[in-house]
Amino acid sequence: MVVSLVVTAFWAMLPAYVPNNAAVLAGGGRPIDGGRMMGGRRLLGDGKTWRGTAAGTLAGTLLAIVLNALVPTVSSTTGFDLPVFPLAAGFGLSLGAMLGDIGASFLKRRSGRERGAAFPGLDQLDFVVGALVLAFVAAPGWFSATFTLPVLGVVLVMTPILHVGTNVGAYLLGLKNEPW
Repeated sequence: MVVSLVVTAFWAMLPAYVPNNAAVLAGGGRPIDGGRMMGGRRLLGDGKTWRGTAAGTLAGTLLAIVLNALVPTVSSTTGFDLPVFPLAAGFGLSLGAMLGDIGASFLKRRSGRERGAAFPGLDQLDFVVGALVLAFVAAPGWFSATFTLPVLGVVLVMTPILHVGTNVGAYLLGLKNEPW
């Protein structure tokens, strides 16, 4: 039962886990805030770009489509009943993850934190909240059937562990400037 919850939670969140990484790889270009300031600080900063947001959203949405093609094989091989993503759900998870991260950047700037500065809790769950909210709006029936309370609980525990672990790994490999 516990393994099934973890597998379902991980599978259902994959389209939300990938976008911010894809955005970093494809980033650069024009910042979303256009250099605008509020209270003497940038609204978002140079790290939030239109190109990165579009690439991240596309990557997560395409991943949902690929996962749908893999569901029959993976489900029969593992014995787990994995969710299939309606296009609206895959898009909602992906764009929501990006918007959650953008919202966190706005909050970081308002609190005086610079780009790359740690903000424990917010850094690990910003994209999760955005992804879940937008997936609910985009595909409420699918969301309710997929993200039961036990699955949501696993997502909220599993995600910070995965987030910290992958960031530390990327830092040790020299792919990130800071381990958070």
